[in-house]
Amino acid sequence: MKIQYLGLENINGPLVYLKTPKEISYNEQIELILKSGERRIGNVIVLNEDVTAIQVYEGTDGINIDGVKTELNGKPLQIKLSKDVLGRIFNGIGKPIDGLGEIKNFVERDINSLPMNPISRKYPRDYIETGISAIDGLMTLIRGQKLPIFSGSGINHNDLTEQIIRQANIKDNANFAIVFGLMGAEYETAEFFKQSFKENGVLSKVVTFQNLSNDPSIERILTPKVALTCAEYLAFDLDMQVLVILTDMTAYAEALREVSTLKGEIPSRKGYPGYLYSEFASIYERAGMLKNKKGSITQIPILTMPNDDISHPIPDLTGYITEGQIVLGRELYQKGINPPINILNSLSRLMKDGIGKEYTREDHGKISDQLFSSYSRVQDARALAKVLGESDLSDVDKKYLEFGQAFENRFINQGKFENRTINQTLDLALEILNILPKEELDKM
Repeated sequence: MKIQYLGLENINGPLVYLKTPKEISYNEQIELILKSGERRIGNVIVLNEDVTAIQVYEGTDGINIDGVKTELNGKPLQIKLSKDVLGRIFNGIGKPIDGLGEIKNFVERDINSLPMNPISRKYPRDYIETGISAIDGLMTLIRGQKLPIFSGSGINHNDLTEQIIRQANIKDNANFAIVFGLMGAEYETAEFFKQSFKENGVLSKVVTFQNLSNDPSIERILTPKVALTCAEYLAFDLDMQVLVILTDMTAYAEALREVSTLKGEIPSRKGYPGYLYSEFASIYERAGMLKNKKGSITQIPILTMPNDDISHPIPDLTGYITEGQIVLGRELYQKGINPPINILNSLSRLMKDGIGKEYTREDHGKISDQLFSSYSRVQDARALAKVLGESDLSDVDKKYLEFGQAFENRFINQGKFENRTINQTLDLALEILNILPKEELDKM
């Protein structure tokens, strides 16, 4: 039985306050019923003896303190799920916005799922092929891994995101799905993704949850949780291999900071709440594989580093939780190299366990090690050339400069619609490494 209360005590931004009812519980879903009959969803975030604070996900515009009714649902926020969610577009709280109607024959799931129990986890194996040489060859994405992309202000990471979604596949591609969470995006960006999915025939394997920049910022706190609840259903109920892409986690963190400020909490680093780490962990740790399940959840969270500062709380805390990172470099971006992946700042800590003869190719590990080693030597040769001039370099250093240019222009740089298989990637790497003298290839 649902219980209703009339009137509110106060409204502060996206938060409303009412006298604490006896029947209410923390994190309970509530509905605000306006005089017009409109209903807005919220949930309890502060529960004191006298006053309860509720965050309203559709915002508080147009709400009158005296005329609104508060209805307690007696349960946390849940979303409707079935296999029919594939190919659909939802808003940030899981409501369909593509005009195709409600989900039928559904199950309801609480969005506040717990992270996986470490004892029940299965070690990640095998890989997801993105068709992008810098990722597949040098920081391979392993099923069940969480591998973030660190971008910078003004660097267009949306092209890379779209290319990954369009090209990503596994050996059994029929059992593969992508859950895409879009937070704080411009309308043009959302349309760009939607049109790309339709035109390239991948819409049927993608579930999209989008929160736009003109949507209530408070809704962004829900978007990754809703997306991951959907991913868990597809992976562990339907035995699918699911890739979750969340962009931009910086917008999520900004929404957390906004709510924390309204609640009057004491800020931590750069104004973010002290529990930012645990909030990130509750999202990132929902990736992985379970021993008694066939499916898997792989995560690529994407974030923007303010002022390209990798020590900023958002990338810093993300790096503590995840298994590596892919860093986009401004210098490469300004050279016109796409995707501008700075491989020396990037790594995949689980890569060694998902490549090799059984999964990719026997020589994959050696080729990767050699590329990292040789490209590191390129930076030394370039620094020396700035001091001495290129003409005074040794023949070996000149070869490294030639290798560096070929590596950036041919291997890292690839066309937006160029989808390379793992064999094409490794063969290209060997071709470029042949620029160097054989005695320099000490990792092979």
